[in-house]
Parts: sequence; C-alpha cells; structure tokens
Amino acid sequence: MTVGEAAPQVGALLRGLDPDRFEQRLYAGPVEPGEPDYRRLRAADVPVRVLPELRRTGRPADHLRALAALVTAMREFRPDLVHSHDPLSGVLGRAAAVACRVPIRVHSFHDHPRAHRRSSTSPRQVPAVEWAFARTSSALVAVNAQVRDELLAARIGRPDQYTVMPPGASLSPVPDRAEARRRLGLAEAGPVVASVGPVNAVKRLDRVLTVARAVRRRMPDARFVICGEGDRLAETVAAAEADNLAVTFLPWRPDVETVYAAADVVLLTSDHEGTPLALIEAAQAGRPVVATDVGGVAEVVRHERTGLLCDRRDLDGLCRAVLRLLGDAELRRRMGWAAAADTREAFGTPRLVAATRDLYHRLAMARGGWTPEYAEPVPMLARAR
Repeated sequence: MTVGEAAPQVGALLRGLDPDRFEQRLYAGPVEPGEPDYRRLRAADVPVRVLPELRRTGRPADHLRALAALVTAMREFRPDLVHSHDPLSGVLGRAAAVACRVPIRVHSFHDHPRAHRRSSTSPRQVPAVEWAFARTSSALVAVNAQVRDELLAARIGRPDQYTVMPPGASLSPVPDRAEARRRLGLAEAGPVVASVGPVNAVKRLDRVLTVARAVRRRMPDARFVICGEGDRLAETVAAAEADNLAVTFLPWRPDVETVYAAADVVLLTSDHEGTPLALIEAAQAGRPVVATDVGGVAEVVRHERTGLLCDRRDLDGLCRAVLRLLGDAELRRRMGWAAAADTREAFGTPRLVAATRDLYHRLAMARGGWTPEYAEPVPMLARAR
C-alpha cells in the first residue's frame, strides 16, 4: 500500500464493490522504510491485513513464509476469486490460489513487470516466471493497450485472457488557485509548474531541474513545485540548492488536489510509465500537462488538446513546451477544460469499479458460480455470500 498506482485502485474496489454481494479481504506487505504509506495518507478507512514477510526486499525464506501465510488465509476464508497486484504478490498470490484450488485467479499488470527494478527476480527470469503464472490465471488485466501488447509480445498470456482496464482516480474538491497557493506558502502571482510523483530514478527529476533552469532564464518569477518522496530526494534537493533554483519541495500530501490547483502546468519527465495517476489527477483538476511520451502517457494526454507530449530525450522540447503554455493563458484554459472533460468518465473511480465488477461477474458466470438472475461479482480474496 505504498503511494503508487495499485494502492488507489485496490482502495477504490474495497470501497466501491457492493458489500451485500462481495465479501473482500485485502492482504499486503508492510510499507518499506522511507516509502509513503497510501493508506495513512488517503485510505485510512480501507481494512488491510498486513503480512510482514510479504516484502519486495525480503529473502527467499521470507517469500516462502508469505506464501504459507497466504495459503493459510485462503484455506480459512475459502475465496471464490483471488485478484493479485504487483509482481511479487502476483507470483505468491497465484501460487497460493493454485495450491488452495481457488477457482478464479486474476492478476493486474500496472506496468510491464521488467519495469520493477527493485524486484528480487532477475530481469531474465521475469518473462519465464510470468509466462508460467499466466497459464494458471483465469484473466489478466493490463492498465493500457501498450502494456498488454508488450506482454503478449513476450508471450505472457493469450489475447483472450486480457482485459484492458485503465486506472481510476477521484480527486476531492479542488480549491481555487489563490487559496491553494496560500495553503502551500506560494506567492499568489507568478507562474507555477508542478511535478507530482515518486522521486526516483525512473521519474528523472533531473529533467525537471533542467527545465526549471531554462524557464527561469526567460521567466525569473516562475516557481517549480516537486511533491513526492523517494530514494533520489536528497540529491534532487541538493542539486536544486546548488543552482539556487526556485523549487519548493513538498512531502506526499493527502490533499494532493491542492498542489494541482496551485499550478499553471503539470510536468512529468519519466523514462517509463504505465498509466500515470498523476496525469489523470492533473486532468481532473483542469490543468494542462507537459510530459514525456512514454508508456501509456499518450492514452491520458492528447497532444495539442489536453497537453503537450515530447520525446524523453528532447530536453529542449520539454523546455519549449513549458514556456509555450506558461506564456499563453488562453491555451492553458482551453487545454485544462478539455482535460477535465476527457478524464471525468474515462478515468473515474466509478468506471473502474463497474469494469472490475463486470469482469468478476463474467468469470464467475463462465464457471457456473453465479446465476444470471443474481448477476454481479467477486474480488481481492473475495467470497460470494
């Protein structure tokens, strides 16, 4: 339940699926030291059963203990369906489900599994492991068409197993710009560019600093905000201070909508992405985006309609795009309005819950576990009542 794409999706399902139709249990590993806890920040109401051994940095013996704990839990709960997220949990969850003869097994890919560099599994082993476990799965969920196509190209799963299901996000009411800047301690006047997300190697915050240098040469009153935490935070802060850049660093906030509301432009500079929640949230807040055209970004940001996309190697292009938006208030307004309109339904939480419910229902019906007149479904270690 660290801050990232999977935790908000799982939280939405725990909250959104009808409790009269679904009994759910969520198992997760502990949040690692230095990582932000999504449950503490934005999902205190979501019940989680923590398995101390279920950790990415654990040893093989810890993984075996986590597997044994999951087998014990499934034998006690006797679920109709197990839905796993995250590479390690996908392996252990499906292994336990096979051992316990759980009839329906679903796994979600929030990115290509090789993108998870912190996994203890060697990159060379990933395709073989996922190939084997795909054969045990009733259905596979990909957050976008590109992730699905990359997995199929790696011979992970069959086309008929896949459902493309974009993530869903729901922001709290967005404050007005002046109030948001007051809350964050920012000057009411002057342009603000915000970057929201983990501060790690993949997100390439060094590019944000490069853009900040270029923009401030043209617009000295421009300010940049970086909201997030991660293993590259200290060096990013040091680099910003060394160049005397006007960058405000914020920790993860439960009211992330305040950060978007304070910004004129949202910037994402990643080397790789699945379907980034930060861009969905920025769009829902009515903010235009400048982003590197990687992963599923183009499925969220429509170039020249809701934002501007650049090649990840084109730093000059990123700088020009940010300057173009900061210099054209009408273009920002038009793109922000289009972004909010495009994402309201396509990437809303109700759509995610409904799509997941329908998937579970289809799988249960196919196995004779649900009658047409009763219609509706089963999640996360879920048992029909």
